Amino acid sequence: MERPELSIAVEQTPDEVVFHLAGEIDVLTVTKLSAMVNETLLEPPSRIVLDMSGVTFCDSQGLGTLVVLSRKAQHARAVLALANVGDFLLRVLDITGLRSALMISSST
Repeated sequence: MERPELSIAVEQTPDEVVFHLAGEIDVLTVTKLSAMVNETLLEPPSRIVLDMSGVTFCDSQGLGTLVVLSRKAQHARAVLALANVGDFLLRVLDITGLRSALMISSST
């Protein structure tokens, strides 16, 4: 079985950091995502955006990580928003009841 990959490209302005995600957010890749967002939260911008347009899969570990990162951002007085969320992920967020726990914006 091939190891899932998650590539993360970062775009930064003084007020915002955008993480362009591509691939799978799962038990094998959440550590990379968490480390990058946690590093950004050391000196947080007012807004952190996770651009989900390239995300092809998200398991329960990935969902939990998104919620944890959102809460950490709130504690750091920053907003973490998901952008370009695909229909499959919106459906999963609705089914699990997590949609209300995350800020979802229509675009970056």
